[in-house]
Order: sequence, then C-alpha cells, then structure tokens
Amino acid sequence: MLGLGLLGGLLGGCGSSSSGNGVASKAPNEIVAASKAAADKAKSAHVSGSIVSGGSPITLDLDLSSAGGRGRLALNELGFELIQTGGTVYIKGSPAFYRRIGGAGAAQLLQGKWLKAPARTPEFASISSLTDLHSLANAALASHGSLVKTATTTVNGQRVVGVSDQSRGGRLYVATTGQPYPVEIAKRGAGGGTVSFDRWNEPISITPPANAIDITQLRAGH
Repeated sequence: MLGLGLLGGLLGGCGSSSSGNGVASKAPNEIVAASKAAADKAKSAHVSGSIVSGGSPITLDLDLSSAGGRGRLALNELGFELIQTGGTVYIKGSPAFYRRIGGAGAAQLLQGKWLKAPARTPEFASISSLTDLHSLANAALASHGSLVKTATTTVNGQRVVGVSDQSRGGRLYVATTGQPYPVEIAKRGAGGGTVSFDRWNEPISITPPANAIDITQLRAGH
C-alpha cells in the first residue's frame, strides 16, 4: 500500500469539517478500511505530488472524477497534458516530449497538437489508469504490511492520524474530521515521494479536445 513503488498505487485525500469523525480512536487496520470506504464513495478529487518509480522522477497534478480525469504529468522532466474520458486518452506533449517519442520531425509536426488513442492501448494503459479515481483508491489502500498507528498531527492544514507501514516504509495520513479521506501518502528515501489529495467531491468538467490526432491512424499510414 505505502511503498510508492508503482505510480498507480498512490492515493491521498483531504476532508473538511469541524467535528471529529472518530477514526483516530480506531485500530490501524480499521483506519485504513475506513479511509478506503470513504474514497470509494467519492465522486472526484485532486491529486498532486512527486515520486520516483523505476528510478525515474515523476510529478503529477490531476483532477479525477468518475467520468475520467485531466491534468499534467512529467516523466523524467518530459511534461505533457492528459485527458481521459469516454474510454479515450488524449495527450498533448511538450516539444521535448514529442522529440523523445518521435524525433525532431515529429516534434515539429505535433507541436501544440493533441494525440488520442483508446485507453486500453498498451502504450497508454498505464497512463490512463492514473485517471481512474476508484482504481487508485483500491490500489493504494487494499494491500499493506504490518501497520502501526502514529499520533495525530496536521498535514496540509488538515488534522490527521498517521498509519505507518512497518514493512514497506511508508506512511498514510487520514483525516480525523469530516469524512476519513486519505490526506497524504509519503515515503522517504531514493524510491520515495509524497502524493496528496484534496478538493474531494468538487465539480470537475472533463471535455475531450477538438481535432486530436488518432495514433492508430498514424500507425496505419506507415
């Protein structure tokens, strides 16, 4: 759960209320279960942070909803915009991103343009999985090692209780007011990072970009 080894295994969140929700008095496993249940019921959230996965630095800033997601990612400092909706993934890369995937000619041809492909396309599947809020919740909170509860504290302005994964070296912070949403997952060290969620259940508008270039048609032309 808390190892941050896979980008798809990350989830954090933020609740809002002035009344305590009682989660801080629960056992560590019960805290994780309550947090997962709250995240499963959420309609939307915002996720941001940075991690290292497979030795590569990754930063993300995504708005996720039950209808898909949108936002920005950067892999090894190669940035791109991302939209996923209706089973289709749309990507608009920086010039450096397009040069990396297709060379100088592709960078010139594709500059400022969106690409699209079915979400299940092998090259896009791992990226599109990042825009599925509930899959992220399940991946982040379903599996873990030995857990220890830590003292209540404040993270990102939110009162939280911590749950430390002793075998995997990470820590989950869960809101102690309002819904017991995950607030942050953090791990120190070379393979670590921090990912946080906030803006739970706020409206998100996800619209596919116009005139996106179909990657499958590009391949057919070669």
